[in-house]
Amino acid sequence: MNIGNSDLKEIAKVIKGASKIALFPHVNMDGDAFGSCVALAHALRELGKECRIFISEEVPENLSFLDPEKILQTNNKDDIKDYSLAVMVDCGEMKRIPGREEVFDSFSSTLCIDHHGTTESCCQFNYIDPMAAATGQIVFDLINELILMEGKEPSKEAKKEIANAIFAAITTDTGNYQYSNTQKESHEITARLYDWGLEGNKVSVEIYESNRIERIRLTAEVLSKVEILAEGKVALAYCSQEMLNTTGAKMEETERIAGDLRGIRGVEVAIFLKEEGEKAIKCSLRSKAYYDVAKLATEFGGGGHIRAAGYTTYKDLKEAIEEIKERVQKDF
Repeated sequence: MNIGNSDLKEIAKVIKGASKIALFPHVNMDGDAFGSCVALAHALRELGKECRIFISEEVPENLSFLDPEKILQTNNKDDIKDYSLAVMVDCGEMKRIPGREEVFDSFSSTLCIDHHGTTESCCQFNYIDPMAAATGQIVFDLINELILMEGKEPSKEAKKEIANAIFAAITTDTGNYQYSNTQKESHEITARLYDWGLEGNKVSVEIYESNRIERIRLTAEVLSKVEILAEGKVALAYCSQEMLNTTGAKMEETERIAGDLRGIRGVEVAIFLKEEGEKAIKCSLRSKAYYDVAKLATEFGGGGHIRAAGYTTYKDLKEAIEEIKERVQKDF
């Protein structure tokens, strides 16, 4: 039964009352989802709890440095079979954890920690703050609440790991502090992370400056096919499985392309479609100043933020492209 939104103290009490906790980031993990999970896992382990991040996919290459030895993560449900609390991180709906729904549903207690305004959580306990620039900001506040509640500080090394992971969460979800969702709290928390041992340059190099040549080739291929619509206000591009095969790149390496499209002068809305599989297309939507892409995404069964949202549609790539082109041009 969903009891509605709780405050941070209530959420901390729920976590304090559990000794074995599994974290569930959303599918197609980004820096906010995985970074928030890594930070929370380190903090909970420091407080004497068992904690694993339960995933069904490989961690994106540019985020793998956060858990290089894969100590915190598992894809084996037997590793968490006797755990009591399941926590959705950076999401709150079953459709965002495909393949793990049955495992999540088997837990006696469930919790959601998220910042997406379109989330309609299926969990018993929820902390959803659409005003937070990143779930990582919520997790940092939660960790500090748990420290106060337990009366125990993490070790120096754990604090550094937590700081790096929270920084990864915030920098990726704010577009390296450039997006309109960036707020005073984003910078204040980051300043505090340096007191925890944050290695800001190291994390930034890992995330933004460790590209494989295959990624560069794929980006060039995708951007060579950009369509400009609505008298320059909309930019659309796509990535097909054929492009991946040709360049040797991975789909996860397209993560920043939607931002590249939005960065074109005069463009308000960026649309980027990814052919995930046969008749399975993921569409990322971004806007620059005034267009609500979350509202558009909900029309297709998705959601997200006003300036960053997305949805998945089960059609072939050509049909999915024509569908979103026709819809978005009605607004311009």
